[in-house]
Amino acid sequence: MSKTSQEPIRRIAVLGAGVMGSGIAAHVANASLPVLLLDIVPPKLSDDERKSKSARDAIAAGALKAMGKARPAPFFHPDNARLVSIGNFEDDLDKLAECDLVIEAIIERLDIKRGLFEKLDKIVSGDTIIASNTSGLRISEMLEGRSERFRKNFLVMHFFNPPRYMKLLELVAGPDTDPAAMKRVSDFGREVLGKGIVVAKDAPNFVANRIGTHAMMGSLHLMQEMGLSPEDLDQITGVPMGHPKSATLRTADMVGLDTLVHVVENCHASLTEDEDREVFTVPEFVRGMVERKQLGNKTKGGFYRKTKAGIETFDPSTGEYRPRAGDEAIKKTCKNIAKDADPRSRVRKLVAAEGKVGEFAWKALSRSLAYTARRVGEIADDIDAIDNGMKWGYNWELGPFETWDALGFAETVDRMKAEGIELPESVLKMRESGASGFYDGDRVYDLQRGEYVQRTPDPREVKLEIMRRGEAPVLKTRGGEAWDLGDGVLGVTFGTKANSIDADVIQLLHESVSKAESEFRGVLIANQGDHFCVGANLFMVVMAAQQKKWDDIKQMTQRLQEAGQRMKYATVPVVAAPFGMALGGGLEVCLASDAVQAAAETYAGLVEVGVGLIPAGGGCMNLVWRALESIPDGVEYDASAFVVQVFKNIALAEVATSAGAAKRKGYFRHSDGISFDRARQLHEAKQRVIGMADAGYHAPLKRSYKLPGESGIATLELMVSTLVAGGYASEHDAKIASKLAAILCGGVSGASRYVSEEDVLELEREAFVSLCGEPKSQERMQHMLMHNKPLRN
Repeated sequence: MSKTSQEPIRRIAVLGAGVMGSGIAAHVANASLPVLLLDIVPPKLSDDERKSKSARDAIAAGALKAMGKARPAPFFHPDNARLVSIGNFEDDLDKLAECDLVIEAIIERLDIKRGLFEKLDKIVSGDTIIASNTSGLRISEMLEGRSERFRKNFLVMHFFNPPRYMKLLELVAGPDTDPAAMKRVSDFGREVLGKGIVVAKDAPNFVANRIGTHAMMGSLHLMQEMGLSPEDLDQITGVPMGHPKSATLRTADMVGLDTLVHVVENCHASLTEDEDREVFTVPEFVRGMVERKQLGNKTKGGFYRKTKAGIETFDPSTGEYRPRAGDEAIKKTCKNIAKDADPRSRVRKLVAAEGKVGEFAWKALSRSLAYTARRVGEIADDIDAIDNGMKWGYNWELGPFETWDALGFAETVDRMKAEGIELPESVLKMRESGASGFYDGDRVYDLQRGEYVQRTPDPREVKLEIMRRGEAPVLKTRGGEAWDLGDGVLGVTFGTKANSIDADVIQLLHESVSKAESEFRGVLIANQGDHFCVGANLFMVVMAAQQKKWDDIKQMTQRLQEAGQRMKYATVPVVAAPFGMALGGGLEVCLASDAVQAAAETYAGLVEVGVGLIPAGGGCMNLVWRALESIPDGVEYDASAFVVQVFKNIALAEVATSAGAAKRKGYFRHSDGISFDRARQLHEAKQRVIGMADAGYHAPLKRSYKLPGESGIATLELMVSTLVAGGYASEHDAKIASKLAAILCGGVSGASRYVSEEDVLELEREAFVSLCGEPKSQERMQHMLMHNKPLRN
């Protein structure tokens, strides 16, 4: 029976176990789906080895093993590898007949792809979708000789590397592709894998790599034209331009110069009619770097390399490395511009800057923007698709057309015309029409139709500023705000640097819970920015400790604990929506919440030992209580094993590197939600609050647990003393660990006994204040503030 566009994709195979293929397979497994990973049978096997299935599967098996050690990790949790089964092209292709989706990710050679597709044409069912992860080959060339049925179910599914971390997924249909197949894959990519979908045309390098490599190569040529250094180039084309800190050349090092050259040369070879074809010419010094294997991070040296003496830069004029330098005036100007939080404001300041900064920025941007405008209709029909492609694939803060609007649409067109920069007729007519810009509220300009069209965004991809009701927050303190988010939900956002916790944030939490209990149905901790919360304001703690204000420290700690208890036992549900870093106090906020809706890419842990302290905002208590909460009343138990695991997680400052891993560590509950697409997290978190309220939420009852007491403390201290003896921990580490052990075991009052939450919270406070008075802990705190890395003293 034919599959409809509504039927979900559940059975997936990936052909090719290289970097991309294995990464795609890993991310399918991250979505809790089984996946088959196949590759070739290794060449040069002996006769006995050719009879061995394990030997024949060695390439795929090796890739699976390598994924477990890869950094950044392709799996959310190492156990996800269990969902990946392996095989080879000679023995296992028949298994593809039962698959819903087969993703080809083999070598970028047309003859080899055609040969594989010929075999697949004879095996797969009429409903199986075949998707190629090609980055540059044309669909018409790959499908030469294929059946009508095969062509109908074929499309390009271009992931960006690494697949787990990069949001962009470019989809390209062939002339015969069934729209139902496109919809099934689009739904799968968006709903299951959490990707941002860009529908591209079957043109060389599609959208993101076409525009991205043009911008990179244009900047590289302009650097030589203007006599700038590599450092100058990266100063200008990084954060000030709304691009990542890696800018141009550090991005090239990350990608690999060999990979970059391959993409650029593919463009140059394919784009015979492109008016900017020569921009895709690789400079001779870059070819020399590739020949010498100076490929970037993977060879420990590209445009930059790290040595014992510090960072060195490749000097194109000499072909040698030298100490990092650069123009100080350019550095100062760009550093000042980068301080502006608004990317639109930054790019305006950059172009308006005096000297080489403004000159370079205008030349680079004007050429790139004009080129992008000339590509509309060739690489994609919609300008917002192109903008999204650059934001999701290259991590730009603004897409090309958003950047154009930020600079002023009319002014930019007029300046380009005055300087003789070629613009498409569609942009010139748009200028004549008096249009204010490419974007106008919820409308976007369609260059091919010559008019504004209504955008139809996914209602689940809603930003906080859109969700907020009213012209002013319901509550406001120096630590943040609380807004009415509609449907009875009160949304709380911290307003401190990196959403760190201080006395004002604590006050906001207290007031928000009280407000919600009287006027709302639930609370959503909906912080914004790059990270959910990086922990307590360490500077304030250091200052209080140096001034010996022990009562102030104890009071602030107690207020934070009380805020957590207010959240935990409120009469309305409290949901936290962590993302990025949720460390220290940030995780304590999550532990005090009734539920969590976490972004998949959430990094969570109680890391206070790194600054000489212990968690004292309820983190120790809640982590132990979380570990024991499933034990029914009346059951005799020994909490020692649970306490040991919690002790390890805190004493070793274990950070879960995904929301899934955080569940496995007990930081989040198994019932907590995970949002694969960060753009939908706020909506999904709000729905969780509403769902809990609709289900008749009641606050939990407090429980006491039987903790190990002095015998448990002795066991934990013995573990630590072994580490000290082996040189793996310091005496001060042992002192911190001893205090932590006493907290987790319920104090030093003898044998195991039932301990209340208040008992453990008091132990937290006492240990925290005591450690603040330790000189070595103060050294750790100061070192973290000065160097942003822990001190082991």
